[in-house]
Amino acid sequence: MTTVPTEFDATIHPAGAELTPLAEYLAGVLRGLRPLPALDLDLTQAYGNVLAEDVHAPGPLPAFDHAAIDGYAARFEDVVDASPSRPVRLNVIGDLGAASWRPVRLTPGTCFSIGSGALLPAAADVVVPVHATDQGMAAVEVYDSPPRRGFGLRRSGDEIPAGALLARAGTYVNPALVALLASCGIGHVVVRPSPRAVIVATGDELVDVGRASQPGQLVDANSHALTAAAAEAGAHAYRVGICDDDPEGLRGLLEDQTLRADLIITTGGTGVGPGDMVRRVLSRRDGQRPPVRFTDVSVYPCTSLGYGNVPSMAGAEGVPVVCLPGDTGAALIGFEVLARPVIQVLAGADPVFRPSVRAHLLETIKSPSGLREFRPAYVAERRGGGYTVAPLAGGPYTLSGLAEANGLMVLGERVTTAPAGSTVDVLLLDRRR
Repeated sequence: MTTVPTEFDATIHPAGAELTPLAEYLAGVLRGLRPLPALDLDLTQAYGNVLAEDVHAPGPLPAFDHAAIDGYAARFEDVVDASPSRPVRLNVIGDLGAASWRPVRLTPGTCFSIGSGALLPAAADVVVPVHATDQGMAAVEVYDSPPRRGFGLRRSGDEIPAGALLARAGTYVNPALVALLASCGIGHVVVRPSPRAVIVATGDELVDVGRASQPGQLVDANSHALTAAAAEAGAHAYRVGICDDDPEGLRGLLEDQTLRADLIITTGGTGVGPGDMVRRVLSRRDGQRPPVRFTDVSVYPCTSLGYGNVPSMAGAEGVPVVCLPGDTGAALIGFEVLARPVIQVLAGADPVFRPSVRAHLLETIKSPSGLREFRPAYVAERRGGGYTVAPLAGGPYTLSGLAEANGLMVLGERVTTAPAGSTVDVLLLDRRR
């Protein structure tokens, strides 16, 4: 049985602390966000962005009746009785390739040699595959009848009729959608641009990767991890690096980054200790602008989150900023619960949250009371339907668990023990994008 150390519980959930429910907190944050302004982009540049408008087919797909295979375009009634013992003989009156454009018509007892993609002759209602014939040029013998009328061809509008909805607003443009839109003759789409996310790690103790942590020095894993997480979420992610615990330096850095950022993500300094510079600096009121608000949220292992706007010379509303904890595992959980939904809203994506499933728990686990725990987990499909989920390392060991996880098990605030065999919610982590 996996347990959570009790001494860690007291640290993250002090007695008497009032925590904001996660759903309430997220609703307040996301309600004040708006998607980025839409752009009209060439289809080749639209990949990875989110559609800002519904897209409808301007015409049918396929656009015209055509052969789906190489063979002989014929009338079904002429070849329906063909067999190896009694082949049917047809006169070949022409050759049609994919570049053929003049309309032609079949007469009884005739056929056209035809290539895949070629315009179908009028009156043709079947394409006899090459292997069912003697492959004749002036005349052809058909040894096997096609299985049905309409075999080997595609009719106009078979796949998509004119005016049909191809994709809804909020859909990510992926390679298959690019192919569908191009096939329908669409060369431009209106999309929301991918948000530009800037990631900043703060702390005098931080050193860059390439060395081991030692007393007084901690390797900055956070900015690298969060940059990767932002890119996985669909943002254009930029790692700024390390900012020392210097209030003026932080203010100047953030001001510079607002010129190229749609979202700023900081990590570290969100607590109430003497070294928590980010909270002290950003929670101060700047003129008429409300400060960044730091909230203790009922999330484990990431209770303290900051959200607000930092002033920008590029816009009156400023640039949204998300402030995450300094612990790497907690920062990644904080990214999942707050920063990722913010990126999705800015991108205009729908849905905003990751998909989830209900899964049967394979072993008993304990969870801190009063907190919604996001525990790394491995989820698998069960033979016969449904899912199973195995918990991985959580709590102070979340980072090692996340490295193996393909899901996040969600245990509610009132759950202190989840027994083996019970059903739990699991967010599915998409590691492919």
